[in-house]
Amino acid sequence: MRPLIGITGNQLLEAVPAFSGISVAYTPIGFVKGVQAAGGNPLIIPIGAPETAADYVAKIDGLLLTGGQDVSPNFYGEEPSLHIGATFPLRDDFEMALVAEALKQKKPILAVCRGLQILNVQMGGSLYQDLPHEYPEMRIQHQQKTDFKYATHSVIVMEGSHLHGLVGEKLSVNSFHHQALKIVAKGLQPVGYSPDGLVEAVEATDPEQSIVAIQWHPETMIPEAKNMRLFFEDLVARSAR
Repeated sequence: MRPLIGITGNQLLEAVPAFSGISVAYTPIGFVKGVQAAGGNPLIIPIGAPETAADYVAKIDGLLLTGGQDVSPNFYGEEPSLHIGATFPLRDDFEMALVAEALKQKKPILAVCRGLQILNVQMGGSLYQDLPHEYPEMRIQHQQKTDFKYATHSVIVMEGSHLHGLVGEKLSVNSFHHQALKIVAKGLQPVGYSPDGLVEAVEATDPEQSIVAIQWHPETMIPEAKNMRLFFEDLVARSAR
C-alpha cells in the first residue's frame, strides 16, 4: 500500500482570466509530483471548517504543510505590523486544527516555509513579522531574486539530528520568505540555521512525534536537485511505518 499523504491546499482569492473569475482550490504541482515520485499517494486537502480536521487526519498516513500567505500575528499575541503581508484567517484556523490533530494522532509531518511557521505558532511559538524591519542581524538575501529552482544560500545542520542523517552537515537551499521563526515552540528543536542565525529547520523534541519542518522550498528544486527529493522520500517512509 502506498502511504496516503495529505497536502494542505490553498485558494485563489482574486479573479484571474485563466479561470474566468472563478475561485480555485489548489496546491503547487511540485508537492504532488514530489510525493508521487517518492512512492506516496497525494491527497490535496482543501481549506475547510476546523471541525473537519480530525476526519482528514484520520484518513491520511502523513501530513505535508505547504507554503503561502503570512500567518496572522493574532495567534501569537501581536498586532499586525505595517510590513506584514496578506493573511488568510480561514486557512490559518483550518491548518491550526490540522496540526493539532496530526500531533494528537501522531501522524508524521513535513512542513515547508509557511508550513514551518504555522506549525511553530500552533505549538506556542512566534514569528518575525518582517525580517528587514525586525531582525537587525539579517545580512543575506532571504527573498531571492533568482529563479526558485536554484539554491541561493546555505543552511548549517546540527549533528545528531534527523535532518543531518538525511542531508549531512550543510546544504544549499532556495529562499523566499520575509517572515521567520522568532520564539521556537517548546515542543520543537532547531536543527538548521542560515548563515545570519535564523532558524531554518526544526524537529520535534518528543520522540513519539515525527516532524521535519524547513523554511525553504524543496518542491521547486526538484528534479534538478536530487537531495531535495529526500524530503519527500523521507516523509513517505516515515508515513509507511
